[in-house]
Amino acid sequence: MEAGMIGLGRMGMNMVRRLLRGGHQIAAYNRTPARTEEIVREGARGAFTLDELASGLQPPRVVWLMLPAGEAVDEHIERLAPLLAEGDVVVDGGNSFYKDSVRRARRLEAEGLHFLDAGVSGGVWGLAEGYCLMIGGPEPAFRVVEPLLKTLAPPEGYIHSGPAGSGHFVKMVHNGIEYGMMQAYGEGFALLEASDYGRNLDLSRLSRVWNRGSVIRSWLLELAEDAFAGDPRLETIEPYVEDSGEGRWTIQTAVELGVPAPAISISLMERFRSRQNRAFQDRVLAALRREFGGHAVVRAGTDEKT
Repeated sequence: MEAGMIGLGRMGMNMVRRLLRGGHQIAAYNRTPARTEEIVREGARGAFTLDELASGLQPPRVVWLMLPAGEAVDEHIERLAPLLAEGDVVVDGGNSFYKDSVRRARRLEAEGLHFLDAGVSGGVWGLAEGYCLMIGGPEPAFRVVEPLLKTLAPPEGYIHSGPAGSGHFVKMVHNGIEYGMMQAYGEGFALLEASDYGRNLDLSRLSRVWNRGSVIRSWLLELAEDAFAGDPRLETIEPYVEDSGEGRWTIQTAVELGVPAPAISISLMERFRSRQNRAFQDRVLAALRREFGGHAVVRAGTDEKT
């Protein structure tokens, strides 16, 4: 299938690579031309303007955005919409707020364009392992892009979650759960590290053992194993944990719906606290974010993010 990809960052570039390996024809555009030139060498068709991207696709066109949430998405949609025609499909695969996705769907629908909001999980490992995909929007548009989804996702790894906004809503809740899970792991490893039993314990090996039949086994523990293997006490990482918005939106929505979400709420507050009172558990969280998402960490003893 043919499609266009706008945004060749950590996620977008690898998604194009996986689609190319699956036999799809992908036109790629990035604000920085060097990224476009890089993926052209791997088989993509390069586009150096949005007009060039849109005009080079056969209708019904599918254009997938992998951009930072917020103004960048709105800006590109406003520039892209006049270049498209009725029946074309715009997919937002970034971590956008679901209410923004509802608004964008209505705006494009008024011009006869379809909008899908795609929650994408998989981080820097998605190229090899596949991406978990949660897609909101009209069923006909979902069916148009489904060949792409089958290539991007592992078996049974994608779902049509409902109307516009549902894909990003489900992904928001997914990330809220992730916050809580990471916090529990961080606190548990901190308890071990502070104890007489844990001071000489091989935390990498323990992570591996816990992933062999334990009820707390998970991919996050696999990543913890890798992080501890490279830095047994995470001494090269400052215990400073960022948040990228989804946790805040999850808690905001829980308040709006009157649904108690204490674990997720506390996990977000702990991320705020990490920036003031740094502890071992925060090194664990920072390391896990680096391992699964390629997120920058603050190097110990510096203000440098790498």
